[in-house]
Amino acid sequence: MSNELDRRSFLKISALAGALIGLPGLACTRSGKTDIDAILEKISLNVPGTGKSVMGMAAPPIDQVKVGVIGLGNRGSGMIYHVQALFPDKATITAICDIRQKQVEEALSYLKENGQNPAVYSGTEDAWKEMVQRDDIDLVLIMTNWKLHTPMCVYAMQQGKHVAVEVPAAITVEECWQLVNTSEETQRHCMMMENVCYGSEELWVLNMVKKGVFGTITYAEAAYIHNLLWMLFGDSYYHKWRIRHHVKHDGNLYPTHGLGPVAWYMDIQRGDHFEYLTSMSSLQASLTEYAKTVDPENEFYNRTDFKHGDLNTSLIKTSQGRMITLKHDVATPRPYNRINAIAGTMGYHEGYPSRLAVNEYGHGWVEEEVYREYREKYEHPIWKNMRVEIEKHGGHGGMDFVLVYRIIDNLNKGLPLDQDVYDAAAWSVITPLSEISVELEGTPVKFPDFSRGKWQEPRELQVFKR
Repeated sequence: MSNELDRRSFLKISALAGALIGLPGLACTRSGKTDIDAILEKISLNVPGTGKSVMGMAAPPIDQVKVGVIGLGNRGSGMIYHVQALFPDKATITAICDIRQKQVEEALSYLKENGQNPAVYSGTEDAWKEMVQRDDIDLVLIMTNWKLHTPMCVYAMQQGKHVAVEVPAAITVEECWQLVNTSEETQRHCMMMENVCYGSEELWVLNMVKKGVFGTITYAEAAYIHNLLWMLFGDSYYHKWRIRHHVKHDGNLYPTHGLGPVAWYMDIQRGDHFEYLTSMSSLQASLTEYAKTVDPENEFYNRTDFKHGDLNTSLIKTSQGRMITLKHDVATPRPYNRINAIAGTMGYHEGYPSRLAVNEYGHGWVEEEVYREYREKYEHPIWKNMRVEIEKHGGHGGMDFVLVYRIIDNLNKGLPLDQDVYDAAAWSVITPLSEISVELEGTPVKFPDFSRGKWQEPRELQVFKR
């Protein structure tokens, strides 16, 4: 092997080990293909657990869910509004936390105006720990930067709290296992708040999938395509935390908005399983060019050291032989798109705009009248029965309110949550696995089995059980 190939192999192995810090047996003593294969094999090995599976777990009913909220910025302020909509009959907010005093004061003012008076925590990086130690909190909502998601979830569950966390729930393989193991050890819910699963279009398509409209499902395409340049370089994210990931990482940094609904369509963790992925990224150009246009006082002015390519595309193969194309692009001027495409032997749907093709109507999209008939016939019961409330409270077209309502309502009734910790881990682990595959020039990377084989047991999605 040439010196250049030796050097490249060593760098790749080092990157792999760095992405998997904390998993046992990852010391790299040699360079070359054998070492890479050994590390790839370890990624997919099951980590021994010390608890009991929480698949289908139903915790005791909670008449009024007492909520603590960490993070009151972009997402937190909206989530507070939706929890407030369920006060006092179903939920109450007992405590709020943000490192920034202004955000705390604004949230407190809103809640006081609407009959609530939560305790407040602010000013230090560890204030949230003090909050989750309270004995008057049942559920902790976590809406901070990505690096804090798993540590906060783990600590809150260890304090006896159920947790619901913004996407992604974890950013490393090790963190995914931490979430699973802690949920199993504590027997507490750990749900990732993937709101897109509750969209009107997504639940309609899901209902058609389960009713057999598409026949045998074979392929899907999903994405998060959203031009965020002005937000990445601006002050929308505390200390510009989000753009820092683009400096250090190249992969799919934000996979779950498009993937979550597709995982439901395909019964992932409910009879099927993500088997392996291969991933690659385009060159990086948009961030560097945009960096030249921002204020010279901006920390990222004229920076050229961004690692993340403009577009990342991953191909995922499932255990049942299905295939998923997954894309991530937050840097180019493409119109917003999650694609939401699902293909079967009898039909096909594609979003943005929503279009439907069904065998009996030929090779093109169905006419508008037929499309409306399908929308009415297969509208999901959640949207059919809650439309007035959804339209009143909104949030990304209503999906945010439905998400919060479903979490609280299921806890009220002591039912399993719609998404569990195994979903959170399987959907979030796309980020580190795609980064590893990109680093290894598209090498296939196998998924860990976070359910430890229980995915093979078919089970109905909770959103259809009532």
